[in-house]
Amino acid sequence: MRSSHRLLLVILFLLGLFLVFEALGIRAQFNLDALQTLILMHPVAGLLLFILLFALGNLIQIPGWVFLAAAVLALGRVYGGLATYLAACISCAFTFVAIRALGGNALRELDNRLAQRLLAGLDRRPLASIIALRMLFQTVPALNYALALSGVRLRTYLLGTLLGLPLPIALYCLFFDYLAMLLNIN
Repeated sequence: MRSSHRLLLVILFLLGLFLVFEALGIRAQFNLDALQTLILMHPVAGLLLFILLFALGNLIQIPGWVFLAAAVLALGRVYGGLATYLAACISCAFTFVAIRALGGNALRELDNRLAQRLLAGLDRRPLASIIALRMLFQTVPALNYALALSGVRLRTYLLGTLLGLPLPIALYCLFFDYLAMLLNIN
């Protein structure tokens, strides 16, 4: 299958998923209160559902900070941060596998000078690039899609994700914990 067809397949999949979640009203349920209640509902089942929702949310463009804020408010900055780190890593891996299965390495096959220059930079230092991208953009869905379609190896992607996410998650945990204290939310 040509790279343009694979990219179209990925776009149609993501758009279809987004529209289904939107039409059924499920996307609106990805909010701070609902996620916080879910986490507090039951320690184990709530966490497993939190991870599943984070993975689905990542596919339908729900920002990761919503999940992080809910976890910090429900569990505190340490356990909330750990829960979010676990969920974010699983979510990124799930997104990578799903998008790679549909699109292969379609970006690598594009006949586009800019795409080739960006991929050459990724090829020179794949692990360092992914770590830096994670530190800057955390779990932004577009980054996950681009890396999945770039041809980067899954092992490198996972290691870069595992190493790149702790610092920004820790900083966000401190921020949300401080914000909750200022607003007297907890």
